[in-house]
Amino acid sequence: MIGYGAIARAVHTGLRTDAQALIRQVLVRETRCAAIRQATGDDVGVISSVDALHTDTRFVLECAGHEAVRAYGAEILARGISLGIVSVGVLADDELHEALRRAAAGSGAQLVILPGAIGGTDAIAAAGPENLTMVTYTGRKPPMAWAGSPAEDQFDLAGITEPTVLFSGTAREAARQYPKNANVVATVALAGRGFDDTKVSLVADPGANGNTHEIAARGPLLDFSFTTGGRPLAANPRTSALTAMSAVRTLRNLTGTVVV
Repeated sequence: MIGYGAIARAVHTGLRTDAQALIRQVLVRETRCAAIRQATGDDVGVISSVDALHTDTRFVLECAGHEAVRAYGAEILARGISLGIVSVGVLADDELHEALRRAAAGSGAQLVILPGAIGGTDAIAAAGPENLTMVTYTGRKPPMAWAGSPAEDQFDLAGITEPTVLFSGTAREAARQYPKNANVVATVALAGRGFDDTKVSLVADPGANGNTHEIAARGPLLDFSFTTGGRPLAANPRTSALTAMSAVRTLRNLTGTVVV
């Protein structure tokens, strides 16, 4: 597993009693190794380079942010080790996305995109771009939850009294301009019609109770909508608990006898 922040710790905790899906090593910066060894105990090896991965490693889970994907992704895939990523928004960079795809294709590994903080992407991916004429994503938060984003420079967030659209455009534009929302936006885009044909709206809503993700998809054979109301991890109020849950499910599916 790459990283040992709030998501990684929740994943590690969720798998402590699992006899099949084991976290054997954690990859972090060298300056963090001593602290992480104290946090993980003796049951997990703490390493600072891809070269130190066990030779029989089958799968690496990234939980450390966009820069970790840039730093380690292609090297891991090129070694024939499949890589699951939580930081999906980094794939809005076409050059990086293609480099990862080439590395995986050349070694026979897989680049696995986790659903993270949202539901419904399985249905969108099942339909595929050939069966979809429209995919939209709406992210809705209380006004002050947008503090620190570009919206803070364009709107009086504290003065918003009714639902207000802060951004409307493509998934690619949203991922670049609102990087804190990039992972969810990118996941929806990659599951369906891609970054340039997925429409995104970001809304400041005084009536919102936490973060809400709304997906709608339409095609000749389907008309689909799904809303996910996310709650944060206690260790990090900016991170959805569902993100960690989806990572645990992904790892369990690698070893499970019955997989859903």
